[in-house]
Amino acid sequence: MNFLEFKDKMFDLACFNIYQIFAWKPDFDRNNITRWVKKGYLVRLRQGYYAFPEYKGKPDYSLYFANRIYKPSYISLHTALSFYGMIPEVVVQITGVTSLKTTSFTNDFGAYSYHTVKEHLMFGYDLKPMADNRTIQFATPEKALLDLLYLYPFYDSEQEMEELRLDEDYLQEDLNKELLLQLAGKFQSKALDQRLKLLLKTYQI
Repeated sequence: MNFLEFKDKMFDLACFNIYQIFAWKPDFDRNNITRWVKKGYLVRLRQGYYAFPEYKGKPDYSLYFANRIYKPSYISLHTALSFYGMIPEVVVQITGVTSLKTTSFTNDFGAYSYHTVKEHLMFGYDLKPMADNRTIQFATPEKALLDLLYLYPFYDSEQEMEELRLDEDYLQEDLNKELLLQLAGKFQSKALDQRLKLLLKTYQI
């Protein structure tokens, strides 16, 4: 198959998997993919998932791919907290939450890490608009904070809470405490409730 024909058909998808290729061309020769990746015409995102290198220069696509290469998932934890300005660090790894098994991938677009929660905890995210009329599944600030406390049990002392270095102005002015408590109730976790109580006390929210 001619690469230009392939690119013309698949480029607008941005990220695609091998099954989408076979749905279009059932007799597609898989060896084409291997050859095109070696030549740099395609980027391998993970087993069976690919993108075109032109998207590396476009904003937000590394985040967009996080949702696409491991589904269901949404961006949360440190990536979301950094995005909202709640923590001072610039987070290099893209962190997500999934109901699938915990895993990680590294590719030319970044390092991706996914943490497992039960299916009933897959809530509390919005569809954030990005370039090209696409959307990214992104935890709300409140859910990102709860996911962190739930998945990282070592935040169990005032000292550990302080080391999170949460932005106090954000906590006082922008965080929706009522929503935070409402979402926390859905976890039905006493351990989370205790850590949340400790966080509220530490930051005097």
